[in-house]
Amino acid sequence: MRKVEPTESSGLPTPRRGRGAILWVVAVLLMLGSAAFQRVTGPTRPLRGSFDVAGQQHQHRLRRSGVTSADARIVVPNPGGGVSGVLYYKRFNTNDPLTAVPLRPEGDELAGDLPRQPAAGKLEYRIVLTTPEGDVPVPTERESVVLRFKDPVPAYFLAPHIAFMFFAVLVGIRAGLGAVFQPRAMQGLAVTALVLMTAGGMILGPIVQKYAFGAFWTGFPFGYDLTDNKTLLMWIVWVLACGVLWRGGHRRETLKRAVVVVAMLVMLAVYLIPHSLRGSELDYSALDRGTNVEETPQG
Repeated sequence: MRKVEPTESSGLPTPRRGRGAILWVVAVLLMLGSAAFQRVTGPTRPLRGSFDVAGQQHQHRLRRSGVTSADARIVVPNPGGGVSGVLYYKRFNTNDPLTAVPLRPEGDELAGDLPRQPAAGKLEYRIVLTTPEGDVPVPTERESVVLRFKDPVPAYFLAPHIAFMFFAVLVGIRAGLGAVFQPRAMQGLAVTALVLMTAGGMILGPIVQKYAFGAFWTGFPFGYDLTDNKTLLMWIVWVLACGVLWRGGHRRETLKRAVVVVAMLVMLAVYLIPHSLRGSELDYSALDRGTNVEETPQG
């Protein structure tokens, strides 16, 4: 039987097509890995842990994010056997005395409420359970948990913001891989990544920020918001990369491939920084001096 060579007209995948598919699979895996890392490392994700009562371990998830439209309900498992507890809290980065709120039994849970705060306001809290064996602090590995409040963000802004940013990462990674293994498609992918990043990070991002915390931008040069600053850094690097691609000419193929690889590496490095780390924070001292919430500085 005559061997059929894989050609464009045979309908079988050519080595180039197969390579492109593999690069897309690798890009998807790297994007999903970045998304998973962001999800589990961010400072607003619930703090998971456990505590022991009477030799039995109980798993807990302590909230670290709330909305300004409602008090934040904090719950831990109810071990039973007459166990009670107290929720202690105070405003973050203040010298306020601790406020104690007795936990109420609600079926198999013990619950207490943290009072709602203005947008970007933070409360630090911890729970102490009273058991027949003595007091049990929750969490046991750190002094307190910090919960930040934000205003609700409309889904028609939040959903496309998230989608554009994840697709920007996907296409950006694919562009970087293409620069190494399949440079013919590199330029179009790089431009697409920049467009997605501009829409998701530089247009929709500030809109989401404004809804959630009352300010369009709290990064450089107005503040130190790490999420804003890392988005700006990533965007600038991709603007420079696309500029080199546009003006590089045919004699600078190595340079063009190199800048796209660098842009991809910067993007991956940025996504290793947990989301919302060093995010917007209400200045309670200014608020206490009588400054309106809308005018109170945020870090």
